[in-house]
Amino acid sequence: MTAKKRFAAVASRRQIPPFVSKFVISLLVLFCFVVFFGLFSQFKLQSSSVSTEFGFDEFRLEDYRMKIAFLFLVRDNLPLDFLWHNFFKNADPENFTIYIHSKPGFVFDESVTRSAFFYNRQLKNSVEVGWGKPTMIEAEKLLFKAALEDTNNQIFILLSDSCVPLYNFSYIYRYIMSSPRSFVDSFIDDATEKRYNPEMSPDIPEDKWRKGSQWITLVRRHAEVVAYDHVVFPIFNKHCKRRPLLDLSKGNESLKEQQQHNCIPDEHYVPTLLEMRGIEGELLRRTLTYSLWNQSTETMNTLAWHPVTFGYTSASQKNIQAIKDIDRVYFKSENRTEWCGGPCYLFARKFSRGAAMRVLTNGLVGPYDPKTVFLDPT
Repeated sequence: MTAKKRFAAVASRRQIPPFVSKFVISLLVLFCFVVFFGLFSQFKLQSSSVSTEFGFDEFRLEDYRMKIAFLFLVRDNLPLDFLWHNFFKNADPENFTIYIHSKPGFVFDESVTRSAFFYNRQLKNSVEVGWGKPTMIEAEKLLFKAALEDTNNQIFILLSDSCVPLYNFSYIYRYIMSSPRSFVDSFIDDATEKRYNPEMSPDIPEDKWRKGSQWITLVRRHAEVVAYDHVVFPIFNKHCKRRPLLDLSKGNESLKEQQQHNCIPDEHYVPTLLEMRGIEGELLRRTLTYSLWNQSTETMNTLAWHPVTFGYTSASQKNIQAIKDIDRVYFKSENRTEWCGGPCYLFARKFSRGAAMRVLTNGLVGPYDPKTVFLDPT
């Protein structure tokens, strides 16, 4: 037998039976399907959002122990502690931490709050804060620094003493944890306001100047940028200061003060800093906290400096639902619309105690039982 014939005979004997080939192919197909399904499931988890109510997929909270740090920037006490107590008591303590910046020396104990969630949660290195002054930024940075010490804190939410949640904890946790981005209101400043101080150049170029809401939600890497910035903040501290409000009792002196350059540090610092660091593209450029600003057009009307305060009457279910139904935000200075893919706002301000009580009794943050408004956390 020639070598060619012997090779053909051996090859013939080594041929794989048809049923074995089909079995191997089936296994390969099954393996590919399992791998694809695993990758697809991971993608769904990463891109999922709040609730099936808005067409998003849910994920299991118990599989995650990443914490949200709630950072309260307050004057002294927390007047809406009864509402926040009900909010936190319906949450897993492993999913959140609380930090409070109050005036120096103010201690959160039984004498100032009936909610044990806030006991001794104040910063020990707080500073005296003035509205519209760089000390507001300093206080924010101290809050972020304190919260960053806990490595489990992955999301950092800055809140005022008049903020209220519009949903329960579980909903807010899912909403925020589903996004890898920070929520920072950031837009090009209206040129007519002339907030940019040319003295900042060239350290802060005018094309990097941004404006936005003070109430931000940051992922950890962005919180680190804010907390440990030692370059942009000193420039703000020197060149971005609020012009004093008109005080007719001071006569010509007050009129002269109105000629000073006007800059509100807390409305510009974070969005400008993040743009300076080249990470504005990593943001969802909107805030999660709703504010209704006074629409006065009178130049000297000081009411135009503050958002409207919600009272008991204006905190009706209809008005609250109108806020929750907002699904887009328009930025006039950029002719830009931010679509939220669901509700835009998770929090709202400024709410009086009466308005917050109405939010509580309407069950927005969880089941309401007047007998257990204040109970120590277990």
